[in-house]
Amino acid sequence: MYQALNEHDLARCCAQGDRAAEEELYKRYAARVLTLCRRYTDNPEDAQDLMQEALLRALDRIATFTYTGKGSLQGWISRIAINMALNEIRRKRWRTLSLDFRARDSIPEPTEEEMVDVPPEKLLEWISALPALRRTVFNLYCIDGYSHKEIGQMLGISEKGSAGVLAKARKQLKETINRYLKDTE
Repeated sequence: MYQALNEHDLARCCAQGDRAAEEELYKRYAARVLTLCRRYTDNPEDAQDLMQEALLRALDRIATFTYTGKGSLQGWISRIAINMALNEIRRKRWRTLSLDFRARDSIPEPTEEEMVDVPPEKLLEWISALPALRRTVFNLYCIDGYSHKEIGQMLGISEKGSAGVLAKARKQLKETINRYLKDTE
């Protein structure tokens, strides 16, 4: 019965304390939220904990959710998870960064044709292996679409600091991808 509910009705049932609806929300969104959380942490257990906490927080606050169209519940839950991940990063004080953002790297960008040869799970593995601050800025900017100004505000760093961290993350990923492509020739 609950599998057939659209997200608006599912959220409404959850807000009314319907346990079966809450279970359906968990089944429907847990994997997506876990994938999102894994982008922000290098430890699978931490990602699992973060996912659980994000879904619990979403259920605690479901009455404040405003349906704005298809996908809005997933987006709302994702924002909760991202904010919780950022809070965890702030809590751990990952603020040590070199602001040498002016240094440009001379590493060539892999072409689209070359990127076809890179398995997506390898790319996710390499992103997960970035140092915490680089991984966070990379995810926020490249995947979640935040601006450097927004990232700076979220992480308590400058806009230029965010850009510098992203440049270092991109350089590290380019080096890794180019090494992989060279080794698989």
